[in-house]
This record gives sequence, C-alpha cells and structure tokens, in this order.
Amino acid sequence: MNHVEDQSLHYSRPHSRTPEESKAVRKKILVVTGLLSLITVVEILIGVYFSKTHVGEGTWTLIKWFYIILTLVKAGYIVLVFMHLGDENKSLRTTVLLPMVLVIYLIFIALFEGEVLIQYVQEFMK
Repeated sequence: MNHVEDQSLHYSRPHSRTPEESKAVRKKILVVTGLLSLITVVEILIGVYFSKTHVGEGTWTLIKWFYIILTLVKAGYIVLVFMHLGDENKSLRTTVLLPMVLVIYLIFIALFEGEVLIQYVQEFMK
C-alpha cells in the first residue's frame, strides 16, 4: 500500500518565491494596472471633451464604439490577469471566453436587427 502525503501540510506552508519571481509578479501587476488606468483616463477625457450635443451623429456613433472596444479590452485584461485565466491552458480559456464572445455577437446582431426593424416600422407608419 502506498503512503499518501497529507495535502493539508502542503497548503499550510508559506509560499516562497525567489526575489526575481517576486519582482516579475510585481512588474506584471504594475504594467496591467497602468494599462487599465491609461484606458480609463482616455475614456474619461473623451467623455469630458466630447458630448452628444457638441459632435455630429457619425462622430457620436464612433465614440460609442470606441467606448465599447475599450471596455471590452479592460474586461479582458481583468479576466486574464487578475482572475488568473491567462495562466490556464488554452482549452479552458476557450471554454470560458468563447461563450462570452458569442453572447456579445448575438447582442450586436439583436441591436442591429432591432434598429433596422424600427426603421421599417417608422417608414410603414408614414
């Protein structure tokens, strides 16, 4: 019969990293935090300097899409780095992220088709 080591002892020991590993982890956290902060500052500046009353409809639509893209980039970085999905293998990442991408795609299709349907109804009511 094989002797099995008590797993609770393994998890009760303090985690040890080399100074180089600790420095790499801190650098990664600072880079991602800086990137997320930069994206947030860009979003805020755009929101402060541009409003729907000061820009045309085409520019406003571009600003909205820019916000959506920046928000998705921030969400992706948060999931990959701070929720540790980036450390998992590719099949698990695909299993988690692919349904989200498909849901976002379906929402886009529903919004686009809804807008087209509203235009048809408005033309019909004329």
